[in-house]
Amino acid sequence: MTDRTAAPEYPVELEAPDIEPYRAGNTGVEYYTSYRSDRPGPHVLINAVTHGNELCGAIALDFLFRHDIRPLCGTLTLGFANVAAYHSFDRANPTASRFVDEDFNRLWNESTLDGPRQSRELVRAREIRGLIDTVDMLFDIHSMQHKTPPLMMAGPLSKGRALAQALDTPRYVVCDSGHAAGKRLRDYAGFGKEDDPRNALLIECGQHWERGADDLAIESTLRVLLHFGMIDRDFAEPHLTADLPAQQVIEVTEAVTISSDSFTFAEDFRGMEVLPAAGTPIGTDGDKPVLTPYDNCVLIMPSRRLSRGQTAVRLGRLVG
Repeated sequence: MTDRTAAPEYPVELEAPDIEPYRAGNTGVEYYTSYRSDRPGPHVLINAVTHGNELCGAIALDFLFRHDIRPLCGTLTLGFANVAAYHSFDRANPTASRFVDEDFNRLWNESTLDGPRQSRELVRAREIRGLIDTVDMLFDIHSMQHKTPPLMMAGPLSKGRALAQALDTPRYVVCDSGHAAGKRLRDYAGFGKEDDPRNALLIECGQHWERGADDLAIESTLRVLLHFGMIDRDFAEPHLTADLPAQQVIEVTEAVTISSDSFTFAEDFRGMEVLPAAGTPIGTDGDKPVLTPYDNCVLIMPSRRLSRGQTAVRLGRLVG
């Protein structure tokens, strides 16, 4: 199992904003604030700090609050999810605050939420669940362990892919089904059903603490709000990148779930490596070799949290 107290591999270049001014909110759920327009439209939730060590989402929400953003149509909710983990963030040990008891983003199946198990993260998930059930579109802002190109995690359904491609950024759109260890918030309830109009995206804005992850969190959030007609383009324009590269879609074919107590990668993979030949070693799970199943296999977000039942890496292929 990875040591959550290990020294950080990357410098902390971002400042964690003070979110205490947003504690009270106005939804009955602490740290969640809704603004309703008098014009009809969807209920859009911009969600941050699903993991407590991912600062860029908090920076994006702080940006919206400080600029007094109000939706031109529909309802806009701004929320900070795992605030207990976020409040434990320590620049000297930034990896330790991902969660308090368990990963907040593996709890979003009904049997877990309705079951008897208890943890700080489950208590919080149950607090916000009723609000999540009213949302038409969720935008969940995340970041990654390694410095690799940002990714839009669109889920396995065509509606998620279409929405991701409508936003034009980031360059890579990853279509995947999540993790064996538990369901992500972006796949919860109607978000994960093709015939349900509700939709969700999860963006990975870059390495957790790298300068620039905050800018992408802000830009992608503004693009979501523009897409749904919630803000003026004149406000967003100074924060939008011109001449974006064409997006590329990666379809994840499988997630490598660790089945032993000793998983080791064959190399120091960081993510987005393309391994040209089928049968190339990726790692060893106990005494079982893990090999690429096809040519030009893309490694998506190899993890350093290598424990039984967790995802070591996702395997995908470029589409088109």
